[in-house]
Amino acid sequence: MKKIEAIIRPEKLNDVKSALEDGGFVGLNISHVTGRGAQKGIVHSGRGGETYTVDMLPKLKIEVVVKDADADKVVDIVSGAARTGNIGDGKIFIIPVEDAVRVRTGERGEVAV
Repeated sequence: MKKIEAIIRPEKLNDVKSALEDGGFVGLNISHVTGRGAQKGIVHSGRGGETYTVDMLPKLKIEVVVKDADADKVVDIVSGAARTGNIGDGKIFIIPVEDAVRVRTGERGEVAV
């Protein structure tokens, strides 16, 4: 199994959720996070010409655990739905998952996902 962690723009959440559901992947977790990447934040101009930098930007982290065979498909779905083509679109991380347990039934492994 693989855990797909995607850091995306908050405004792309509905696009990503819909695309995942259309692809047959409905189970996911979402967390509100802040962070920065290569862009190191953004510079705003205030009144009077003052500028200030916001270096920690709001993002969403989407987590999906899937069978190994589905990992590339999920990555393609998320990256396609989250992409704007601008700096700050996010990152996707693919992490091996050793096991999963469904709390209600005690089932383990891929069947628990």
